[in-house]
Amino acid sequence: MKKALFAITLLAGFSIAHAADDGQSREDVAKRIKPVGQVHIGSGKPAVPAGPRSGEDVFKASCIACHGSGAMGAPKPGDSAEWEKRLGKGFDTVLQNAITGFNGMPARGTCANCSDDELKAAVEFLVK
Repeated sequence: MKKALFAITLLAGFSIAHAADDGQSREDVAKRIKPVGQVHIGSGKPAVPAGPRSGEDVFKASCIACHGSGAMGAPKPGDSAEWEKRLGKGFDTVLQNAITGFNGMPARGTCANCSDDELKAAVEFLVK
């Protein structure tokens, strides 16, 4: 029995030693098992525009999702009948609604980093 146990132990030790010495360095193994790709989230700092964006730029970046399709009743650019209804309350009211949010539209219309002047330019672009 002792001889059989010794033989099994000897074979197991040989197998482990042989498997560890397959001719590959630690660097080779690390290269072989490294991930295929990586996810880069960014610097964590929001991108700061170089200067004020035009109304059209703000519209294309932030407003088009709803105002481009008319989602949830958002008036589309150039829909004068719908904009006239809203402008009946005054341009300042429409602008204030864009800044603070109104009904289904979130505050700043999803453009959290837009200045009030950029939002004003976007509203002017939408209503013309």
